[in-house]
Amino acid sequence: MANNNKNNNGKMSLEEAGRKGGEATAKNHDREFYEEIGQKGGEATSENHDKDFYQEIGKKGGEATSENHDKDFYEKIGQKGGEATSKNHDKDFYEEIGEKGGEARAKQRNNDDD
Repeated sequence: MANNNKNNNGKMSLEEAGRKGGEATAKNHDREFYEEIGQKGGEATSENHDKDFYQEIGKKGGEATSENHDKDFYEKIGQKGGEATSKNHDKDFYEEIGEKGGEARAKQRNNDDD
């Protein structure tokens, strides 16, 4: 069987070089380093892409997730999200989002009647 880590000239493949570079970087940097470069990458991406880009990648991610997970997965993450939200928000928050939801639904009904 061929060695996938070497190219035809016996040199290291791009894949192997990337893996080794990633391992070396991981040994030399901490979580803060990765958070900082992640933030910089996110900022650069947001400067170069519009709303449509984010909608498209969100749609693709959602489709891929739904293909790989079942109802139990969504129930668990929904419960975790609800618990986290309830820890971070008070009664006023829920009243406000309830009111916004009610107003949005009323607009939908009015448009349906047209």
